[in-house]
Amino acid sequence: MTAPESTPGPHGADSEVGRLRTVVLHRPGPELKRLTPRNNDKLLFDGIPWVARAQEEHDAFAEALRAREVEVLYLTELLTETLELESARHHAITAALSGLHLGDTMRAYLARFLREASPAELTEYLTAGIRNDEVRGGFGLVTSLLASDDFLVDPLPNLLFTRDSSVWVRDRVAVTSLSMPARKRETQLTELIYTEHPRFRGTGRIHGWHSEYVEGGDVLLLAPGVIAVGVGERTTPAGVERLARQVFQADLAHTVLAVPIAQERATMHLDTVCTMVDVDKIVMYPNVADSLRAHAVTLADPAGGVPASERAEAGELTLHVAEAEPFLVAAAKAMGIDTLHQIDTGLDPVTAEREQWDDGNNTLALAPRVAVAYERNVETNDRLEAAGIEVVRIAGSELGSGRGGPRCMSCPVTRDPLPA
Repeated sequence: MTAPESTPGPHGADSEVGRLRTVVLHRPGPELKRLTPRNNDKLLFDGIPWVARAQEEHDAFAEALRAREVEVLYLTELLTETLELESARHHAITAALSGLHLGDTMRAYLARFLREASPAELTEYLTAGIRNDEVRGGFGLVTSLLASDDFLVDPLPNLLFTRDSSVWVRDRVAVTSLSMPARKRETQLTELIYTEHPRFRGTGRIHGWHSEYVEGGDVLLLAPGVIAVGVGERTTPAGVERLARQVFQADLAHTVLAVPIAQERATMHLDTVCTMVDVDKIVMYPNVADSLRAHAVTLADPAGGVPASERAEAGELTLHVAEAEPFLVAAAKAMGIDTLHQIDTGLDPVTAEREQWDDGNNTLALAPRVAVAYERNVETNDRLEAAGIEVVRIAGSELGSGRGGPRCMSCPVTRDPLPA
């Protein structure tokens, strides 16, 4: 099999707010119908979404982007096109069957079954999963002892949140490493797309699913050359160090801000407490604004002007970690601006907490001073508009059941560079 030809365009992003041109989304599909009250916690959802309504809300989100001349790519369509290639099929099937719970008999049966599937069928099996009672062979000890509704291949309901598994940093894509067991295969499929799909073939990549934990929701491109990375429930200090070394070596940034955040469900990622809505404005959860701090990470003295790439090859790439400062102060310094202006979520502590939980901070900038936000966060949206931000409101009553907003549900592939 051969993949369809595709003409790759220029991809990349150097900020959170440059005009958005191309984005990857995942339309909710049959994987969400796999959620039950018994497994939704394991699969990281706080409720059981009404799938048809979630699809309607997502379609409206995608249409709002298209109305602003944003090209919308769908992850499953990209995956299906990628799986036209035999090499991609082999990697995807091998990864899906690597779990130690299958046993040799069932693994051999599923390998044959999946190899015979069409690219579209294989995409659905890989994303919606396969239950024990859905197989027609491979019967043995494993099928006898597992419950009929146990999954042999787990579903991936969190595919909805395409931001987490990859982040574009200038002209490179950082394929991330997801920390939760329920999401491991997501980033493997994402890496497969960026490696094999004709549109992205030849794209420079950094990090990878096998590296230390870094999740895309923790990575904010504050300005060209300045990256903030949350360190908390999902991203580890070692992950930030690995990412910093790679972006410095590739000359993709001059400063990485390591930002400790509470290891709690409500603040699982940095973009649950703050997102950029203009070149110098950030919407932020006020209950953490005063306590949020950052360590500025930079390259140590360049030692006679030797390029970072050469120093890295020689094992001499040394990082300088500054003492922690208030986040807004450290960010403004790194960005080279006087002030990074804060727009609060809500008008009082209770409203702020409610709207932060409902992803009031999780906005997707379409351009400077234009952002997509959930319509339900009335107070936050009013404050954004009062600060001169145009708010594109979308429904999210069902989409929000996985605790993610417009930013979480979108991976910008191409943004216009900000003016120098």
